[in-house]
Amino acid sequence: MIDPQRYPRLARIDTPADLRTFPESELGEVARELRAYLIESVATSGGHFGANLGVIELTVALHWLYDTPVDRLVWDVGHQGYPHKILTGRRDRITTVKKKDGVAPFPRRDESEYDTFGVGHSSTSISAALGMAIAAQRKGDARKVVAVIGDGAMTAGMAFEALNHGGDVEPDLLVILNDNQMSISENVGALTKMLARLMASHTLNNIRERGKQMMKRGGFLWRFAKRWEEHAKGMFVPSTLFEEFGFHYTGPIDGHDLPQLVSTLRTLRGLKGPQLLHVITTKGKGYAPAEREQIEYHAVGPFDPQAGVVKKGGTSKPTYTEIFGDWLCDMAAADERLYGITPAMREGSGLVRFSKEFPQRYFDVGIAEQHAVTLAAGMACEGAKPVVAIYSTFLQRAYDQLIHDVALQDLDVLFAIDRAGLVGPDGATHAGSFDLSYLRCIPNMVVMAPADEDECRRMLTTGFLHRGPAAVRYPRGTGTGVAISKELLPLPVGKADVRRHGRGIAMLAFGAMVAPCAKVADALDATLVNMRFVKPLDEALLVELARSHAAFVTIEDNAIMGGAGSAVAEALAAHGIALPVLHLGLSDRFLEHASREELLASDGLDAAGIEASIRRRFPDLALALPLRSAG
Repeated sequence: MIDPQRYPRLARIDTPADLRTFPESELGEVARELRAYLIESVATSGGHFGANLGVIELTVALHWLYDTPVDRLVWDVGHQGYPHKILTGRRDRITTVKKKDGVAPFPRRDESEYDTFGVGHSSTSISAALGMAIAAQRKGDARKVVAVIGDGAMTAGMAFEALNHGGDVEPDLLVILNDNQMSISENVGALTKMLARLMASHTLNNIRERGKQMMKRGGFLWRFAKRWEEHAKGMFVPSTLFEEFGFHYTGPIDGHDLPQLVSTLRTLRGLKGPQLLHVITTKGKGYAPAEREQIEYHAVGPFDPQAGVVKKGGTSKPTYTEIFGDWLCDMAAADERLYGITPAMREGSGLVRFSKEFPQRYFDVGIAEQHAVTLAAGMACEGAKPVVAIYSTFLQRAYDQLIHDVALQDLDVLFAIDRAGLVGPDGATHAGSFDLSYLRCIPNMVVMAPADEDECRRMLTTGFLHRGPAAVRYPRGTGTGVAISKELLPLPVGKADVRRHGRGIAMLAFGAMVAPCAKVADALDATLVNMRFVKPLDEALLVELARSHAAFVTIEDNAIMGGAGSAVAEALAAHGIALPVLHLGLSDRFLEHASREELLASDGLDAAGIEASIRRRFPDLALALPLRSAG
């Protein structure tokens, strides 16, 4: 519970209606308390941090001026949603964010009526808000609609598609461009340079606005000034980009100056048609370490606010992300055809070292997954060997390009797919639950899932040397701790690895599921196979095992529907083999935020759950040993 002695104003705000009872003169103190409470809360629980600190004043101003939830407020991505959650009834539960049964890490429609649109991926806010505005207008509803999008999210094509359409249909819509020069990493691209020039034009904008105040609207001087403004913008500032889309541009203004924010928003709230307000904010505002180290403080675990985040010492086991990063540099040194591509995830995907050692072969395209994949296809057309480093959940956004631009043309592109399977606290929007299903149905694709660290390195080499498209999907975090060879050694394509010979039941495990299956196989005296390849399957081994075993069990950290287990069943059917098969994997639901271990256990994919499922399905085949935890 919040301490009313330390937070006398915030303690009185259970909903935005309570916030609107405060006079404008007290909003600065509300913002100060909200910032202090956010720092205290995230320090206790961990979570997204820097972006939330940057929108404190903006969040207060919006909820004070607009009649939310009647008026619609749409946040992009959701990294900046904590202040919004605190002001909309979730203040006392904010420390449960990302935890099992706790507050969701991103806005969710089923969590609060103030969360008008569920998010987690970027660049959707303008499209969603435009849809709301159009629907409201068609019904004759006077509600206001506001979209808040960051400059990093504005790099995605979807945002410009929405601007293009919005300027054509001319809804009553306000888009707030929250410009802090950052995504998770530093922003890249021509748009970033344009926004920097806009910031430099602040003086010209001030002259323009003061001149408008001195002239009668509609008069000769007004019309002359408008004509001069259009020419001046074209000569000195690039704000005509948004105005050519049909949005009236205002700004840039200081996003931490509450009186200016309130005054500007109050004016824009009364205007008709599409409006774009450009606000300048500082990621991490109000907490000095977060302002200095904006990448490190984007998302944090629990920390001491006095000391800041303490960097952890190196662990004995490298993460799969680090294994990929080292492999990428080693392979780039061995083959100058290699190019590395990432859609704004340099740190998360492990490309920091590569970006420094091979800057001419490193391409961060911003939040533009579709472009990243087709860019790789174009490179491959000219004899390059591009590697697209991307999260499983983000590759979903480029599925059409994966099929039509890469696979259909059978081009040499390697997809290094991080965060496959369950990622845990970030929830359903970030889970890599579907990649085996959506990859294996694409012709020409080779799809691999490593059981350990060394196998991951070898699979990356296999995919790189393969002629045609290939994908290696690996989980978040560390592996089992096996030794990693420094050599760049490929694996034979389509060949599985029998880890244990048993009887009765053959356990066919894919990727990260091999490790928890090892003790289960011992307990049941079952055969254990590290399948390695989801496509092509080792069908010869499947036929051989079917002759000597009474049942198969497939285990994967992917959706059961259409996943690796389905591939096994299809192969058996194609060979005319009738054999009982138990499919274990992720059930047909979106898994909520919790730790990875909790999520695996909830779907019966920890060792104890796997053993229990097999004993229930095949009681006569499993050894008559007492049921116990194999973990």
